[in-house]
Amino acid sequence: MTDISSALQRVSAAIGSAAQAAGRDGDSVTLLAVSKTFPAAAVREAYAAGQRRFGENYVQELQAKATELQDLALEWHFIGPLQSNKTRPVAELAHWVHSVERLKIAERLSAQRPAALPALNVCIQVNVSGEDSKSGCAPDEVLPLAQAIAALPGLRLRGLMCIPEPTQDAATLAARFGVLATLQQRLAAAGIATDTLSMGMSADMAAAIAAGSTMVRVGTAIFGARHYG
Repeated sequence: MTDISSALQRVSAAIGSAAQAAGRDGDSVTLLAVSKTFPAAAVREAYAAGQRRFGENYVQELQAKATELQDLALEWHFIGPLQSNKTRPVAELAHWVHSVERLKIAERLSAQRPAALPALNVCIQVNVSGEDSKSGCAPDEVLPLAQAIAALPGLRLRGLMCIPEPTQDAATLAARFGVLATLQQRLAAAGIATDTLSMGMSADMAAAIAAGSTMVRVGTAIFGARHYG
């Protein structure tokens, strides 16, 4: 069984080292603990160790954990593919959605976000590797989508997210993450200010931080290996 507290310390140290190597402050990178497939008890253990931000990929799992852990001040991030018929619970429960890839999803989240809640923070997911199997919009679709999302009530466009193909090739990773950083600069040039690049996971965190990531999504290195039923 993974000692979650010790694992969080190791991951935080690795983030700090990667940031230092990139000439950045370690505090400029936020750790999102990806708790998908792990029980609510594991989230509670991570919370006790000081972790507050948690990422979920599945709507039903987000609903179940948010209900069971409602006594804790958690910040829920939805990071998985989102179908238009499942947006309501995400709009009602999540603080962030990283996986907006088309306007219809953003419009539904906007319409379904309760007025009593703060604006829902959203990131546009970009398919930086051009894989047919990957979610995300094409890089050339980002600017018009960002402009449309920025105009929607109840949402706050925070930045961009990507999941590059698994590779050990440093040059490929740098290029993929570089696409997202360049797109953020293009948005800024068009008058759309964002502050978040959600990129980097357990295996490619250092490369993502070197390329400018502000939020890394780490699951395995915190909670251990996943066992899918």
